[in-house]
Amino acid sequence: MEKMMGFNPPMGWNSWNTFTWDINEELIRDVADCMVRDGYRDAGYEYIVIDDCWSLKERDGEGRLVPDPKKFPGGMKALADYIHEKGLKFGMYSCAGTHTCAGFPG
Repeated sequence: MEKMMGFNPPMGWNSWNTFTWDINEELIRDVADCMVRDGYRDAGYEYIVIDDCWSLKERDGEGRLVPDPKKFPGGMKALADYIHEKGLKFGMYSCAGTHTCAGFPG
């Protein structure tokens, strides 16, 4: 399927709809691989978005959100680099309020 530049809405994959809080680095890498291997990227699907529950329940001492090291042992930069190297864009959900919908820091 040929990608129609400028005519497609933003298209991609979001972790919440299928996996809710049960996400991890391996899953996200597998999704990126699948999007390339199975032609989704070439059809216009360019975003991978990690939804809620990727962080720890507490901010660090400087007030920053912290990725859960058990779910994302390589860290978010390495994961983002992996996704970008595949020609995809990467996003992470948060909230402008004090907490996300699942109760993580916003």
